[in-house]
Amino acid sequence: MANEPRSTASSAVGGGMTVDECDSMIQRSLRTPMVKFLKEHLEKSGCNIGSNFIKAVHCDKKVSGGYVRGEGIVVCSNHLKIQDEVNQVVIHELIHAYDDCRAATLDWSDCAHHACSEIRAGHLTGDCHYKRELLRGFVKIRGHEQDCVRRRVLKSVTANPYCSEAAAKDAMEAVWDVCYNDTKPFDRAP
Repeated sequence: MANEPRSTASSAVGGGMTVDECDSMIQRSLRTPMVKFLKEHLEKSGCNIGSNFIKAVHCDKKVSGGYVRGEGIVVCSNHLKIQDEVNQVVIHELIHAYDDCRAATLDWSDCAHHACSEIRAGHLTGDCHYKRELLRGFVKIRGHEQDCVRRRVLKSVTANPYCSEAAAKDAMEAVWDVCYNDTKPFDRAP
């Protein structure tokens, strides 16, 4: 989740892109099959997402994007460079939005709730596909996907001000099996 002050400055820094460039990429990502599928299932679950639900912003923190209940999805233009990165952020954050929609009692300050949604997003989005992992410098062949999901869950949940590193790890382990195997709205992990 990206709960931080944001500006709409359109100057890219650190090798990223401008807000306008990112907005164009978001529009392209809205036409991809996975994004269309997730948006359709969000709406079937009773969560209408308007045209401004996903927006490009300049982020001060070193994050790619985030979902904020009641506000929608932000994509951090200044930390992304290519269409595939924008697509991955949009898909990842749509999983969080879907989880928030279908679970009326989801509490983002609860480490286990946050960990569960991160497990699902990491597993269902392809964030941890072995080709992406190789590009990140992780070369493990067997078990790479679950290791990657665990690493990314811990990184995200420990960034939650309510979750220490130990609490994040305990929460992740406690909910791992149930959340990793929960593939909704998909029939199986894509």
